[in-house]
Amino acid sequence: SLIKKFASVGSATLASRVLGFVREALIGAALGAGPVADAFYAAFAFPNLFRRLFAEGAFNSAFVPKFARTVEAGGMEKAREFAEQVMAVLLTVLIGLSALAMIFMPAVVGTVVAPAFADTPDKFDLTVELTRVMFPYLLCMSLVAMLSGIMNSMRHYFLAAFVPVLLNIIMTGVTAYALWVGMDAFATGRLLSYGVLVSGFAQLLLLLIATRKAAFPLSLRMPHLTPEVKHLMILMGPAMLTGGVVQINIMIGRIIASGQDGAIALLNYADRINQLPLGV
Repeated sequence: SLIKKFASVGSATLASRVLGFVREALIGAALGAGPVADAFYAAFAFPNLFRRLFAEGAFNSAFVPKFARTVEAGGMEKAREFAEQVMAVLLTVLIGLSALAMIFMPAVVGTVVAPAFADTPDKFDLTVELTRVMFPYLLCMSLVAMLSGIMNSMRHYFLAAFVPVLLNIIMTGVTAYALWVGMDAFATGRLLSYGVLVSGFAQLLLLLIATRKAAFPLSLRMPHLTPEVKHLMILMGPAMLTGGVVQINIMIGRIIASGQDGAIALLNYADRINQLPLGV
């Protein structure tokens, strides 16, 4: 059983890494290391920073063991109630964060995303536009992390490992289409940003269907900071502190790279080559 589940998760991860490499190769062919590539990767990195710190980092490390303990102690109904409470608070926080981020995005890009882009108004404006389009991806990924944790706790491992492949499939298709029709770089960058957004909702929809089929449907409820939710937030604290150090380091590196044309795109392409054998 362990070998079978290891193989299923491993094959999904392998597919994700290989398709991710293909995706980056196509984006490199379409955008090169020009200003649109810089703007796209700087914009994509910002919601990804929160995703890695919050959704896949602190939240996941705290939610999964607490949810599993709730299943063992109180059964599936108690676990469903806890998951719905968490989802309600999570949605409220993320919707508020997304609204604030979109309103103040020019200031955010000018201070923490890519400050040096301010010297090139077209690149700066494109980065603001693409970040606004892609920021709701954070909301989707946070809910995906939660639903993946639920599926893993119920010993359904493959789908949670497979859903990231959808991002690569959609973005590969979008980039191939842009190359096929001869789309210019600015239009390609905008199309890619919408591809990221669509992939987020596609991953979320797939996991919502999966949890329903696993006899674990979730309903929306009014958000309340129940003792269980407060305890979850306390558990997230140490993980956010430790994960924050790494993400701040990455953010500072990107701020420095924004001062050199093409540097953000080139660093991203290089990291993808590095991530392929590492992920496999």
